[in-house]
Amino acid sequence: MSDSDTKQLPKDLAAEKGMVNVQIDGHWIQVPRGTRMIEACKMAEAQVPHYCYHPKLSSPGNCRMCLVQMGMPPRLAPGQDPEYNDQGFQEIGWMPRPVIACANTVAENMGIRTQGELVEKTREGVMEFLLINHPLDCPICDQAGECTLQEFSVEHGRGQSRFLEDKIKKPKNVDIGPRINLDDERCIMCSRCIRFMDEVADDAVLGFTERGTHTTLTCHPDRKLDSNYGMNTIDLCPVGALTSKDFRFQMRVWFLKETKSIDVNCATGCNTTIWTRGNEIYRVTPRLNNDVNSEWMPDSHRLSFHEVQGDDRLTDPMIKADGTHEVTTWPTAISAATEALKEFEPNEIAIIGSARMTNEELFLTKTLSDVIGAAHLSVVSRDGQADGKLIAADRNPNTNGAKLIFASESPAASLATIKDGLKAGSIKALIVLQEDLLEAAGFSHDELAHAELIISSHIKANPTAQASDIVLPSASFAEKRGTMINVTGRLQRLNQAVQTPGNAMDDWEIIRDLILSYTGEKNDMFVLEDILKVLSQAVPAFEGITLSKVGELGLPLIETGETIPLLVKERQRVENREIVG
Repeated sequence: MSDSDTKQLPKDLAAEKGMVNVQIDGHWIQVPRGTRMIEACKMAEAQVPHYCYHPKLSSPGNCRMCLVQMGMPPRLAPGQDPEYNDQGFQEIGWMPRPVIACANTVAENMGIRTQGELVEKTREGVMEFLLINHPLDCPICDQAGECTLQEFSVEHGRGQSRFLEDKIKKPKNVDIGPRINLDDERCIMCSRCIRFMDEVADDAVLGFTERGTHTTLTCHPDRKLDSNYGMNTIDLCPVGALTSKDFRFQMRVWFLKETKSIDVNCATGCNTTIWTRGNEIYRVTPRLNNDVNSEWMPDSHRLSFHEVQGDDRLTDPMIKADGTHEVTTWPTAISAATEALKEFEPNEIAIIGSARMTNEELFLTKTLSDVIGAAHLSVVSRDGQADGKLIAADRNPNTNGAKLIFASESPAASLATIKDGLKAGSIKALIVLQEDLLEAAGFSHDELAHAELIISSHIKANPTAQASDIVLPSASFAEKRGTMINVTGRLQRLNQAVQTPGNAMDDWEIIRDLILSYTGEKNDMFVLEDILKVLSQAVPAFEGITLSKVGELGLPLIETGETIPLLVKERQRVENREIVG
């Protein structure tokens, strides 16, 4: 990085704008006043190794790995005027003792060295102490491949140990909660997990006991790490001390493919990374997005991927004959569905979609309803209790999308009318997309028995599929692409991480084929982008939207007036300068 890489404001103007001039490794940059040294170094692309520091948590300064050399202009004698060099700065006098970069802030004309003999020797010493009692079990450690202790020991370690005494033995494979195991021998006492549970999860269940090299991480008496946000401590742990029972010994991370996507378990739409190998999901972790979920997600949401990998997945289209479902081909199933639908009057048909569908699928569902002239079009609402952090009361991920595309503030309002119509016999045919009416919508077997025709698509062989005349196997959240609108009105992108099992199809393709079969028109929608293009022309809020514009972090689309409580709290802490954020 050269001095010309960034444009420097004049010193007086910089001061007015709250900026200070800082020299980092010989180059001057301007950063906001109050910036922590470690963040200033990051802006200057100078790496400062660290363990205890995390921008979303308070800074205890206890690992000492982020030591740097600091300098300031020498103190002037009485009556002496400061002297400035050609660049307009005073000469820096360097301190003979290093300081921690995580808890100190920058000042005007400050100098910071992240390199040099003093810094390198101190880091080497800190690393030596961290490794004194650390076990040599990297080959079997779940953290291997994403362990900063491994990385920094190579860059800043001695290469050999001078420690000849016996290592302190600490508890191994400790069950500290329903989803987490602790290997205390690996713990480097960074306290990230303790601070997260106290400051973010609001459940101060973790703490240190004993002193010195005998210090041990533990839960408070009569407690377990059972918070629904506890697994975030695994992501925070820089070593392999905290490990997931679900992922433990399952797969090496360097074999896994990472797919950036979003969570579909509630309207918050936490940003996620789906980790896969072959066609199997091994884990789901939160992804940083300061406008949605910060850097966290609930345990219940991250573990929900197991539901899509069960033995009850539908893999082939089926038609019921003499009370038994028989496997058939897609052309046969689609043709049978449209022929059966045409046996009914349009006002005898109702379509029940899902607010778990993408905007593209909802748009095609609306199109199918218009083509058929269906009497009713509805989705199924899912309401729960908000947890005051990241879990929204609306358990559907795309209710706002359904509102926009169906042009209704209550897209589930006609569900009760459909029930009544089934009982009265005025509704005789149902198309059910991505919903189990008995589990999610409160329908009974008797109510479904009134329908003369049920066509359903889902990923599972659920009770609605059992009652259906034609079953169309569809794709889970990890098997398709599309967009959704979260609780705050942010448009976000779902990405495909694995393939659908067997002969299952993407939902938008299923609905498209039903439309084409019903109308007899030729296909002009071959990829998802074709659907989004038509959607952007039909619904004003989507005008000009493309998948590339949505990007990895999404973009604001509509104003809902809703907020995400965890983000509100985090921004308040940033304003109070408790954290960097």
